[in-house]
Amino acid sequence: MKKIALSLTMLLSTLSFNSAVAFDGDAEAGKAKAATCAACHGPNGNAPITMYPKIAGQHADYIYKQLKEFKLGMTSGGEKGRMDPVMSGMAMPLSDKDMKDLSAYFANMPMSAGTTPESAVAQGQKLYRAGDAERGIPSCMACHGPRGNGTSLAKFPKISFQHPEYIKAQLEKFRDGSRHNDANGMMRDISAKLTDEDIEILSKYLGGLH
Repeated sequence: MKKIALSLTMLLSTLSFNSAVAFDGDAEAGKAKAATCAACHGPNGNAPITMYPKIAGQHADYIYKQLKEFKLGMTSGGEKGRMDPVMSGMAMPLSDKDMKDLSAYFANMPMSAGTTPESAVAQGQKLYRAGDAERGIPSCMACHGPRGNGTSLAKFPKISFQHPEYIKAQLEKFRDGSRHNDANGMMRDISAKLTDEDIEILSKYLGGLH
């Protein structure tokens, strides 16, 4: 477990160093461009439909990364980009400035609070904070922080208060390989070791983590 924690710490340091670039999106300009995003993500980025993610309060660098990769779609090598039937089409006409402005706007909006069912607290907290050494699962906290806020420089997303249904879907996609825009395959490697129960518990736990 110490080796896993050490490798994650080294990766985080490397990503932070390589990503230390000032974000220059214009939030006001982004607000004016955000009308088409409202249908799925809500007018302020707090998606009313739980299959879509809340993007309010998400790190601007992370939103920008996802938009760029949605625009790129699936490459022939299958290792770059992110394909989604809705978002890839929405991102295609966006300029680099559009993506930065939208990212800045939604990052400045407050994310609505979520809840964690009592039945998920004990198991979820243990797996999130400590992982499972016997199965080679590192703690989620190592990258996403004790309160699930992630880190902007390393582009680890804020996952607290996110819709459980969305978290569950993304963990399943990482596990089956249909989503693969994670740094160094980290999320795919971890998700491959998660059971259906693990994913269910973590998804519910993150909904109210603060």
